[in-house]
Amino acid sequence: MKSIRVAVAAAAVGASFVALTACSSPMEAGAAAVVGSRRISAADLNRNVREYEAALKKAGVQPSQLPLPMTQFVLLRMTEQSRFEQLARKFGVQVSEAEIDAAAKDPGQAGSPEMNLLAKGVSPGNARAFVRAEVGLTKLADKFGGRQNQQAIAKLTQEYNSIKPVFSPRYGTFDQQRGFLDAGRFGKAAPQDQQQPQG
Repeated sequence: MKSIRVAVAAAAVGASFVALTACSSPMEAGAAAVVGSRRISAADLNRNVREYEAALKKAGVQPSQLPLPMTQFVLLRMTEQSRFEQLARKFGVQVSEAEIDAAAKDPGQAGSPEMNLLAKGVSPGNARAFVRAEVGLTKLADKFGGRQNQQAIAKLTQEYNSIKPVFSPRYGTFDQQRGFLDAGRFGKAAPQDQQQPQG
């Protein structure tokens, strides 16, 4: 079985046409992040982390194989998913159940669909919602002119970056180029030569 670290790197390459950004603004009480007009609550993040941790354990993957502390890794995935969903809604992109079924079977670079999703910070319980969001982004790129079209990718990136995520300071300070700089009580920040897991 390939290392989840390898799969994470592959996922980052596959999503390289978008870049994570963050701005500073007041954070709502009880929020882990505010993404555009949506709030990710600390309680929802904690639930996702527990589910993800259980899925890693079941798969025999050590948290040390992740490129970031687990809480930050899952929070970034939730942030990405929210941005993808908001873009799909804005441009009227619909994703069918059949499209989700097909995309959910993709083993990616991880060798199996389950490991592919784990490499992206997704637990089995969140799989369909995440796949729907991911397929929606792909369809939006196609709607703009295709994933090989530089103008289409530029437009997609512009729209994506218009949905600003703001992270609670308790999860660390986020820098666009280097990721979380201060992991606080959730562990050390990832080495700078490791890129963000998604986007």
